[in-house]
Amino acid sequence: MPELTSLVAFALIALGMVLTPGPNMIYLVSRSICQGPAAGLVSLGGVALGFVFYVLSAALGITALLMAVPYAYDVLRLAGAFYLAWLAWQALRPGGRSAFEVKALPRDSNRKLFLMGLLTNLLNPKIAVLYLSLLPQFIDPAKGSVFLQALLLGGIQVVVSISVNALIAVSAGSIASLLATRPRWVLVQRWLMGTVLAGLALRMATEARR
Repeated sequence: MPELTSLVAFALIALGMVLTPGPNMIYLVSRSICQGPAAGLVSLGGVALGFVFYVLSAALGITALLMAVPYAYDVLRLAGAFYLAWLAWQALRPGGRSAFEVKALPRDSNRKLFLMGLLTNLLNPKIAVLYLSLLPQFIDPAKGSVFLQALLLGGIQVVVSISVNALIAVSAGSIASLLATRPRWVLVQRWLMGTVLAGLALRMATEARR
């Protein structure tokens, strides 16, 4: 199994990515503000199911790919670095928006909320890149089953993402009101996350092949 330091590092990266505004966060915040925290939590249930699908698919796919294709790791590494750099630019570019600048949404049933949360997550490229490009950075075939390591790391990401998104869904209204009166906080958040993502992208792009 991966070392504790690797697990903590991966958890911090997962935290950084979940705090970066993306389709999941924007949808959950919009739904929580427009229809209440309960609606945001129901939507989060769909998002969680999407995470489970990605974890299982990535664990199986990474295991097969890394064992079968000699340079698959390099391809995934460079693709992940490119996408993280793009996320960093989205956070740092002039005119970038906060996830708490929401649009009005109609009231939907719990069933539709759940399905929309699931669909939003399944169509979120950031999640696919996280699993396919970042997971291999923390997997060491010498430390045991690649499949089990991928499941463990994926499980950590799911716990981090669901925990953070649940807190955001419950407190979205209060956070939006706070940020509306302190716009500088939004700027600080964008620059902090953009810098972290840019640094991670550079590290991935320059890492030596295993």
